Amino acid sequence: MTTQADKARTLARLHSAPEILRVVNVWDAVSAKTIAALPETRAIATAGHSIAATFGYSDGEIPLEIALDMIGRIVEAVGDLPVTADLDAGYGDPGETVRRAIGRGVVGANVEDRLRPLDEAVAAVEAIVAAGEAEGVPFVLNARTDAFARGRGRPVEASVDDAIVRGRAYLDAGADLVFVPGILDADITRRLVDGIGERKLSVIGLPGALSAAEYEALGAARISYGPMTQRVALTALQDTAADLYRDGVIPASTRSLN
Repeated sequence: MTTQADKARTLARLHSAPEILRVVNVWDAVSAKTIAALPETRAIATAGHSIAATFGYSDGEIPLEIALDMIGRIVEAVGDLPVTADLDAGYGDPGETVRRAIGRGVVGANVEDRLRPLDEAVAAVEAIVAAGEAEGVPFVLNARTDAFARGRGRPVEASVDDAIVRGRAYLDAGADLVFVPGILDADITRRLVDGIGERKLSVIGLPGALSAAEYEALGAARISYGPMTQRVALTALQDTAADLYRDGVIPASTRSLN
């Protein structure tokens, strides 16, 4: 039987492997089962924005109880695959939030710094690491810095430097990876990898960003897609509905996935 600690160790190994870990974000049990059914899937990542949208909330405004319930359903839906969850900024108590997420079967998480003062952000990382240790799970923290996401209006150099300083501090505090969301070109990615570490950078695949293979060649450890996967699905739904309103038919290629 695969234990929760085993899943956590598997997730950690996937991040340190030479191949970039590609995680296709999910938002409910059926999307999780659909992705888990693909032979290429090695781990499951939830998208906080997408889960919030599912329940009619804006990003970051969904109550923790509702988010954890859905995350738990996702864990149950995917069996032995490790699940890493988007836990926003920790809901006011990152250590306790992670403890509760571990109780739902989660073995890793993204937690945002929202550019809080560095000492506060480091303390949050330490609390998360301590929660994992207390629960007997080698919890895999993908510590997110919003150096780019919330650093708009300042020079790119300042955001790069800030991401490196914060990233190093988070790794020193026990994080496994540093997540720097934003459209990172090859030069910025190379500088972040040089400053934070080989196979320590986590990126997001947004429109206009590099491909997974390009990020892999530059030394990134992981690529996720955030709310973009739900947006692709909803675009397909809306386009199909528009076609049906024009007296179209359901495509014969449609598969039964649930």
